[in-house]
Amino acid sequence: MEFAVVAPLFFLLVFGMIEFGRMVMVQQVITNASREGARVAVLDGAETSDVLLAVDTYTTAASVEGAEVRILGPNGETLDPPSSAGYGDPVTVEVSIPFDQVSWLPSPMFLGGSTMSATTVMRRETVQ
Repeated sequence: MEFAVVAPLFFLLVFGMIEFGRMVMVQQVITNASREGARVAVLDGAETSDVLLAVDTYTTAASVEGAEVRILGPNGETLDPPSSAGYGDPVTVEVSIPFDQVSWLPSPMFLGGSTMSATTVMRRETVQ
């Protein structure tokens, strides 16, 4: 009888820990992926495909598939290629992914419908 009273609360706590633990892990992965993408984006001769490959390689190694990547210039415009930014201009790499796409639970209870994102800004490295 006591188990029937305690079991729903116990399972709610266990599934909540799984869901929030996965959220923290994926957030760390996309934060590092945006940093790796920004490192590539600020180099001379950087191409959009190089940045996408750096982010995809990092996320795939951590079993996080299907992240959306945006490369933005100093005024929020899309940079294609990122090497078109001027000397010292900030280059922003944004990585985002819906939590439903990376959850370990078939139907997320607490974070379903939310989108996780990470942004890294670095200054363009180039010769004047």
